[in-house]
Amino acid sequence: MLACSAFAVSPASAQRAYQDIPIVSEGKTIRISPSVYVIPDENRRGVPNVGIVVGSRATLVIDPGMGLKSGQAVMREAAKVSKSTEIYIVTTHLHPEHTTGEVAFPPNAKIIRAVAQQQDIEESGLKWVAEFSKRSPELADLLKEVTGFRAPSETFEREKTLDLGGVRVRLLWLGPGHTPGDTAIFVEGDAVLFSGDLAMKQVFPAFTSAQSRADTWLAGLDAMQALRPTHVVGAHYGMGGASIISAYRDYLKALQVRVAEMKAQGKSSDETASTLRAEFHAKYPDWDQPLRVHMAATATYAQLP
Repeated sequence: MLACSAFAVSPASAQRAYQDIPIVSEGKTIRISPSVYVIPDENRRGVPNVGIVVGSRATLVIDPGMGLKSGQAVMREAAKVSKSTEIYIVTTHLHPEHTTGEVAFPPNAKIIRAVAQQQDIEESGLKWVAEFSKRSPELADLLKEVTGFRAPSETFEREKTLDLGGVRVRLLWLGPGHTPGDTAIFVEGDAVLFSGDLAMKQVFPAFTSAQSRADTWLAGLDAMQALRPTHVVGAHYGMGGASIISAYRDYLKALQVRVAEMKAQGKSSDETASTLRAEFHAKYPDWDQPLRVHMAATATYAQLP
């Protein structure tokens, strides 16, 4: 019943335009806390906000970009700030701009994934690579070295704490929301949260899988809010504080209420989604990608009794 299955909801009209070849920029890394650096996405489609968390024993890379060239750029930026040669890689979810930069990293780099995210990758990882590769010859070239995904050194069910040497990082599986394997990363002493697509600044959330649900997404937002982060770094767009999380909570709760009201009035799924897309676009005029409201409303309508 869900119209928002993984590969049916990503038409070009639902996305930002590619401004250039989406390779992570070098020389743009910023330090946002004592142990945490970010390579900003510069509001470019296909580029994530890359995290680099530095401890005395190891460095953690979060979302190493799309393909070999982005991964190489991230490695060079990480080398500028690292205190050791040991590297961990964690990704917020399976999409290629977050995961496939892993191909650039040496074999001794340790990949840690939530079990649900690993299952996502095994079932759909290469399908997403193929889908991205079809978008343009440039993307196909960026992804040409990606013929598979590396096996993780370790997996975890719901939560894992990683000690980088004086810096503790909590990895939390919070899906299904944007994807079934959504993973948030919280740097404890610095109060920095990498929220993936579960909470981003001024952009509507994307329901991109058949398992995407407003109720579990809201539970994930509650869990992130309870961490009391000072800095929130979404997968894309700008950074900010905990208000990024509360804004997503307010939106999703309001969407649930309106979908339930319209379904009770006998409105169809499509009529509900079309109406609410216009309604919430007007309510959040500064938020990007309002077409995503249609996807979220359709999913929520199907999941209501």
